[in-house]
Amino acid sequence: MNPGMNKSPSLGGLNRRHFLRGLGASLALPALESFPSRLFAGASPVRPLATTASGAPLRTAFIYFPNGAIPGAWWPEGEGTDFKMNRTLEPLAPFQKSLQILGGLDHRTAEGRSDGGGDHARANGTFLTGVRLKKSASDVHAGISIDQTIARQVGHATRFPSLELTCDSIHKSGACDSGYSCAYQYNISWSSPTTPMTPEANPRLVFERLFGTGAPGQRVENFKRRQKEQRSILDFVLDDARGLRQDLTARDRDKVDEYLDGVRQIEKRIESSERSMSLKDPNVPAPDGIPPQYSEYIQTMFDLLVLAFQTDSTRVATLLLAHDGSNRSFSEIGISEGHHDLSHHFENEEKIQKLREIDLWYVKQLAQFFRKMEGVKDLDGKSLLHNSMIVYGGGNADANRHTHTNLPIVLAGNGGGALSAGRYHRYSSEPMTNLFLSMTDCLGMKPLERFGDSTRRLSTI
Repeated sequence: MNPGMNKSPSLGGLNRRHFLRGLGASLALPALESFPSRLFAGASPVRPLATTASGAPLRTAFIYFPNGAIPGAWWPEGEGTDFKMNRTLEPLAPFQKSLQILGGLDHRTAEGRSDGGGDHARANGTFLTGVRLKKSASDVHAGISIDQTIARQVGHATRFPSLELTCDSIHKSGACDSGYSCAYQYNISWSSPTTPMTPEANPRLVFERLFGTGAPGQRVENFKRRQKEQRSILDFVLDDARGLRQDLTARDRDKVDEYLDGVRQIEKRIESSERSMSLKDPNVPAPDGIPPQYSEYIQTMFDLLVLAFQTDSTRVATLLLAHDGSNRSFSEIGISEGHHDLSHHFENEEKIQKLREIDLWYVKQLAQFFRKMEGVKDLDGKSLLHNSMIVYGGGNADANRHTHTNLPIVLAGNGGGALSAGRYHRYSSEPMTNLFLSMTDCLGMKPLERFGDSTRRLSTI
């Protein structure tokens, strides 16, 4: 290494990172008080877009869960700031001051009308677009999704304009729900009306994209080499990470140590899952994605999302937990029937109770994610959760009746102080796209006159 690289304590770590990138090993770091924040946002200086009042990054994420929710167990008791979580959302109670439960938000563009069946495909396809889908298995036409609209204005500030993740299968074509293209049902992010942003389902590839990027032709070879040598991706940069610690304050050293430990834990989990999958009988199909346990799969993706936000690798992300209409069973909680089959419960109390347990299970996964976000301190000393806007919800309200009004929606995070968190607000009836307009205002974007079927901005979020 060039001895001159270490002449300036304030720039030594940055030069090391440029050097390592030249070798194809990227060391992404959390925001640190020891360095100007612009040094860690890529070549471009920090801009006011997608930042909080303190100057910390403002992150936005959209997380989709399938098949609606049982309303009687979802909606809180009370209203405004004086409310109590109902059974399904009770795991989120520790974060009550950092979230909003929003009732009365609709996606009427997902209703059947003359198009008939296909509510599950429409639920997914309209969730972030707010437009009427063209019913076709081959001639796809939706709309630009709100995450991509945001990424077009704020994406220049990070290495990745946006990040698209899924814990489900990947389908870009073919016929699915009632004649609608599978592209609608398995994608929630769209860069144009005809182009879905295909999400990544493999945690290993997400990890490599974030922390082991290289030229397009090198990824496969790097992946094989790491598998063969059974060594951590951090081995490429650990020595330089130790050198970087010398230039940091004590608090920053603790943050770097915590971060590096988190990266190692994720990679160990992925490697362990891959080893267990390799031991399976080759005549038995391996589970989709890794790891094979659904809860661990979701938590791995959540961990990767935390790291992506922590390192300011992106400020915009989507995560599809499962497509609407998913018929996954939940043996982890003793439910052998498929989720979609149960969702058509026809008022059968036994099925309704099982659906409540599935709804609760998903929220428990979300609570773990919020706990991790709350535990990571940002550049300004606030938590990642405080400096975020995270929408959790689905495009079906009551899957038994295929309704798309009064959707189950949670808006988590304080938006860096821009959001009126800690309340349950029931709107009379508003397009969900009105929420999106208000969120873009918090990001400091050029005001959008309209998005999808929006009619106005929400009075307050």
